[in-house]
Amino acid sequence: MCGNMPECTAILPVHVTAYLQDPGMMADFCIEKTSTPTSPERRAELLKDPKFGRVFTDHMVVIRYKEGQGWHDAKVTPRRPLEIDPASTVLHYGQEIFEGMKAYRGSDGEIRLFRPEANAERFATSARRLAMAELPEDLFLGAIEALLKVDHDWIPTNRDQSLYLRPLMISNEVFLGVKRADEYLFVLLASPVGAYFSAGCVPVWVSENYTRAAIGGTGEAKCGGNYASSLVPQQEAASKGCSQVLFLDARERRYIDEMGGMNVMFVRKDGSVVTPPLNGAILRGITRDSLLKLGRSMGITMSEEPIAIDDVFAGAASGEFVEAFACGTAAVVSPIGILRRESGEVRFGDGENAGPVALRLKEALTSLQRGEAEDSFGWVRRVSL
Repeated sequence: MCGNMPECTAILPVHVTAYLQDPGMMADFCIEKTSTPTSPERRAELLKDPKFGRVFTDHMVVIRYKEGQGWHDAKVTPRRPLEIDPASTVLHYGQEIFEGMKAYRGSDGEIRLFRPEANAERFATSARRLAMAELPEDLFLGAIEALLKVDHDWIPTNRDQSLYLRPLMISNEVFLGVKRADEYLFVLLASPVGAYFSAGCVPVWVSENYTRAAIGGTGEAKCGGNYASSLVPQQEAASKGCSQVLFLDARERRYIDEMGGMNVMFVRKDGSVVTPPLNGAILRGITRDSLLKLGRSMGITMSEEPIAIDDVFAGAASGEFVEAFACGTAAVVSPIGILRRESGEVRFGDGENAGPVALRLKEALTSLQRGEAEDSFGWVRRVSL
């Protein structure tokens, strides 16, 4: 796969037998290490308090695709700007998808990934929806392992920190006609991160003027357009003193869908948890799915059913709904203290502190991710360096 590349200084055979049914499969990645690596002292300084998405590791992975040739030229290279022709189709028609996942360093020093196969599957699903080439699972997982082998020193040791992994793919055929592109570029970036939100509960604005996605649209695909369309309502939320925006369904503007970048769950006074069902417009969150399964294994009633926004406001006021929280890879579990809309607001609990159910689920999930709890689901994968 590497080819005879003059800038390729080494070849790293990345064995992915931990992930694949065929133990003989492997992917080879050319390694081009940076000539100006970050010093250990500077890296330690950056890892003290990494702001989300602001600090990046020294390297990235790049793999190319061309119709008739398939995926080729897989490399780990120094992180640097991409060269893109101004006529590249991604700049005109938006064929772009991405994923979000994390690598964790446990107290035992082991490096772990959490359900990486689910990310690979969702990446392929997003590609199909946007008529893009599908990256095989072994290449997706091999790219992650290849980057971690080179940049593993960037994985924080602090329990509240991790290495955020951002796989992305763009169409880069040079062509101005409207059609499925014949060329694609896969890139994998890594960024050490701390908490997505500051401590405590977040206030959330209910958008009644904008919607995130409609059934039959791209709501289930993790593509940039879904997030771009959320930025104006996110600005509206900020003007109302809120950290995030909550979207309602596009048809009736009545039922809760999800937040700008996360799924959402509510806790009733009996301790049961409810979240909107997947309807073709809601992203299939891996954290969402994990919490549903994990909660049920813990004896918590976890249900998926339509949730009317008026019922949530009435239930929060009456004490029927006692907690609410967002969930996703970046934020993990983030408690919601206040829901606000034009007609008023409601609080969950005291509006400032996380409730017991959210805390219990978050601790159970993070303990699994870091190898501190028994993994009865087979979700955690160790990375061999």
